[in-house]
Amino acid sequence: MIPASQLRAGMAVRYENQSFRVLAADYHPGQGKMGGVTHARLKNLDTGTQWEHSFRAELKLEELPVEKRAMDFLYGDEDNCFFMDPETFEQVGIAVETVGDLRKFLEPQMRLPVDFVDGAPVGVQFPDSMEVRVADTAPPVHAHQDSTWKTATLANGVEVMVPQFIKTDDVIRLHMDTLKYAERAKSSTGAGH
Repeated sequence: MIPASQLRAGMAVRYENQSFRVLAADYHPGQGKMGGVTHARLKNLDTGTQWEHSFRAELKLEELPVEKRAMDFLYGDEDNCFFMDPETFEQVGIAVETVGDLRKFLEPQMRLPVDFVDGAPVGVQFPDSMEVRVADTAPPVHAHQDSTWKTATLANGVEVMVPQFIKTDDVIRLHMDTLKYAERAKSSTGAGH
């Protein structure tokens, strides 16, 4: 059992006989006689629906073990993304809603940690940043101000904002949690991306 004040994103818990993945948790300490509160955004592991709830900080929740297994991405269809365990060759399909918008960044043979709760896949962990190739963007503008940004379309079709000096076929590094430009990659050759 774990107090609600210790909930963290990525954990899995059971509350009122239902299993949830913690997407976000924000603890607010109380003042005086008012106890603290944890505001949490949860995803029901059975229905896939998201739920926001405020828990009393001292409320005890059953923590479910989250098993991480490195798996290789095989392919995706309109409903699922399929991964394979490189040691057992076991294959699992994970609903595209579970993988989320970052599924557009999956490439065959990409190895990522997959989270399992009670033997079922509940999430895919993407790295903090990834290198991606710019497929199309406006020509570089060498203006006196470097604070302007322009739209770039990546090789996977995702549009992001990049600085003016980025050009088509450059490889850039993206922060995966925000999909914001971080820097031009050192190996801006496009090889392997």
